Formats: sequence, structure tokens, C-alpha cells
Amino acid sequence: MLGLAEGIRATEVVVLVGGFGYAAAADWRFREVTDRLWQVLGVIGFILGAVAVGVGGTVPLVLWVIVGVLALEHMFPWDERLGRRFDRYADLVELVAYVAVVVIVAAFVVRAGVGDATVPLSVLALLATIVFARALFETGVLYGGADAKALMIAGLLVPLFPSPLWGPSGVSVPVTSVLPFSVDLLMNAALFSVGVPIGLAVRNAMHGEFHGLRGFTGYVLPVDELPRRYVWVRDPTFGDARSEEAEIETSADDRRRRSEIARELSARGVRRVWVTPQLPFLVLMALGAVAALLAGNLVVDLIAVL
Repeated sequence: MLGLAEGIRATEVVVLVGGFGYAAAADWRFREVTDRLWQVLGVIGFILGAVAVGVGGTVPLVLWVIVGVLALEHMFPWDERLGRRFDRYADLVELVAYVAVVVIVAAFVVRAGVGDATVPLSVLALLATIVFARALFETGVLYGGADAKALMIAGLLVPLFPSPLWGPSGVSVPVTSVLPFSVDLLMNAALFSVGVPIGLAVRNAMHGEFHGLRGFTGYVLPVDELPRRYVWVRDPTFGDARSEEAEIETSADDRRRRSEIARELSARGVRRVWVTPQLPFLVLMALGAVAALLAGNLVVDLIAVL
């Protein structure tokens, strides 16, 4: 029979896999995931994590609540309730919150140390995940907000996963025992993403359309298929393509944009265009999560083999 800690961990893993599976399916079909999913998963992770660290005493519980709330604030549109007058201060409020939480946790680490009854490793892993995900989003490494939210949700549900389910035979075990689970997840996802350019190159070679380096990044598509495909049009381009992409917020906006481009191209007599696929990165993140649970950090294992 499972103890409390094992039962919580098993529940967190099941919720993570189920939630990421749902997100991956939605991302594949619509390239969009509802915030409600992240809100539900976040609250579940917050509660389960509080129960898990709460057995260590009041200090671990309070620290988990402080860091957990910082993660949850990214899932709820609290800034919209400020009104137009104060909306411009939302980023400043977030910055203050980040600094305050980091300072509080650091102060407890210096004063009391790290441990189940002081500052749990799960609290540190969650805080590191939040900062890591936000930094990747702000620097454009994680293009979509959903990707950053998914990473934070992984930190809430499974802050650490030191022992992969397939046993401790992998070289990555010392790494997985130290790194937050979200980092292992993301590194696995990045490894799986290498298959995308390889697949594009094979597809282009089979159709006789492989042209240099861009044969690894895109393919030729009939114009009349644009509204039905999740792609970016690269050749010909339309104005500041990167800027226009950044302004697209929903799947419906994206579909309308592609329909407009298709009509304009058809009016010009263009029949085929060069496009790059919109990568459903949550699919890769879901695969990365499962791989991290089963086998740990595949990138570290691969480097060791090479």
C-alpha cells in the first residue's frame, strides 16, 4: 500500500501526463490551448504540493504557498481586473513579486538551510522552474505563452523526479536528482524537435523540392491549402512578417490571416508558396515529460554515449 508521499507523487504524475496529453492533442488540432486547463492543473498541483511539504511543518508549507502563488498568477488574468488606468503597472507588480519571492526564499536558505523541515528541494525546484520559464519566454526561446505556462505547471505538479521509472541504469540519474523536472522535460523536448528538420528534409527530397538549407525549415504548399494548414508563409513575404505573427493571439486570428494571404496570392496568380510549419511544441513537451518520467534526461544519456 502506498504511503502519503508515494500516493501524492503518483497522483501528480497521473495528472501531469493526463493534462499534458490533453494539451498536446489541443495544440496538434488547433495550435491553441485554453487557459482553463492550466488553471485547473495549477490549482491541483498547488494543493497536492502543499499537502506533500506540509508534513515538514509550517515553514515549508508557507514557502510552498508563496512560491506556488507566484506560479499560479501566470495562469489567471489578474492584470485585466486592474483596469486601463493601472494595467501599465502590471509588469512592475510582477517584477516586485519575483524579487520579493526570491529574496524570501534565499533568506530562509541562508538562515535555516535546505531540508524537509526548512526549505524543501521541491520549493527551490519550483522557484527555479518559474524563473527559467519566464526567462525563456522573455528571450523568445519559448515562442508561445502556453509553452511557458506548461513548463511552470510541470514545476507545480512534479518539481523533482530524481529516479526515472525504468530504474537507475541511465547516466542521467545524477543529473535528474539535481535538476528540476521541468529542465529534463524541456531538454528531452528539444532533442525530439531535431526530428522536425530531418523530416522536412526527407519530405522535400522525396518531392524533388529540396533547395539548400531552407529544405530543413519549410516546404512548398498550394495556395488554396493555406487556410487549412498551420503554417507561416515565407516566400513571398507580406510586410513585416515577424511583427504580424507576434500580433496573432488566437487560432481564429491566425486562420483569418492565412485566408487573407491566400486570397491575395490567388489574385496575383500565385499557385504555390514556400511555408514553414507552426510547430505544436506542446506535443514535444508532452513526449519530453513522458521520456523524463520513464528514462530521465535523454540528452545527458546521449552525450555520455557519444
